[in-house]
Amino acid sequence: MADAFESLYEQGFQAFHIGNYEAATAALVQALQLRPDHQRAIAGLGMALLGRGLYPQGWALYEARKALDPTPLDGGAVPEWDGGPLEGRRLLVWPEQGLGDEIQMARYIPHLRGAGPITLACSPPLARLFEQLGVDVFARTEGAAPPPADVFVRNFSLPGLLGTTLETIPPAPYLRAPSEPRRGGVGFVWRGDPTHPNDARRSLPSPDVLAPLGAVAELVDLQAPRGDFLDTATRIQALDLVVTVDTSMAHLAGALGVPCWVMLPAHGTDWRWLRGRSDSPWYPSLRLYRQAIPGDWAEVVARMKADLAAARR
Repeated sequence: MADAFESLYEQGFQAFHIGNYEAATAALVQALQLRPDHQRAIAGLGMALLGRGLYPQGWALYEARKALDPTPLDGGAVPEWDGGPLEGRRLLVWPEQGLGDEIQMARYIPHLRGAGPITLACSPPLARLFEQLGVDVFARTEGAAPPPADVFVRNFSLPGLLGTTLETIPPAPYLRAPSEPRRGGVGFVWRGDPTHPNDARRSLPSPDVLAPLGAVAELVDLQAPRGDFLDTATRIQALDLVVTVDTSMAHLAGALGVPCWVMLPAHGTDWRWLRGRSDSPWYPSLRLYRQAIPGDWAEVVARMKADLAAARR
């Protein structure tokens, strides 16, 4: 039975990796018939359903991720919010995953306000950006004790608790930045965090891959950070367009409503970008450019160059 489970489990995640979410679903359902309590398989099935846009079912199963990535609040005196009434109770929203994920889930904070006091914990580079959400912000640092709360919630549990479907995603933009004189040009980010498990596929081998775009637009290098995310937000609002691989810059631009073209790998594409779409229900200002052939970024850049040239005529 163990060998059968492992085979189906591996089939499921291989199918998920290439974006065949139906095959991933089928294999993981069969695997879970053999080991119904396997949390990683349950979470994987949740992601496969999310990739298919089946959000109510996907969010519920994706809760299994909590067993794989505990927080400092698990098992403590502060209970986890179950979606019940919040009146009079202080809610602590706890961050998960990467900086872009924190930005994506920040859209839910305004929909919680009015229910009770809220503290949003976040990575320090995001603290000033998130202060505009009208709640207390706790810049989480290693070893720092979580702030007091009556209940807490992981940020990626919010979509399920609030009943999010493809049609009811809280709209963007939901963040803003101080304005500065418009400079124009196309800002670019060519790589993400090298520790990301799919970074070899999602990042470009070199910024030179984007050089053809320089024939039709002034390119502005955004790769090296200058200040925190509020500073970066101010910079990109002054541009005509941002071109980026799948990293936090895509989420920042989308949350601000800044036009942004996102380059996506053929394999290992994140579930949130769905399949076969050039738009994103999470961020209307984004346009998705997907690899047709694994590893072939030149063809993606050629399409972007043609579209950029056409837009400037």
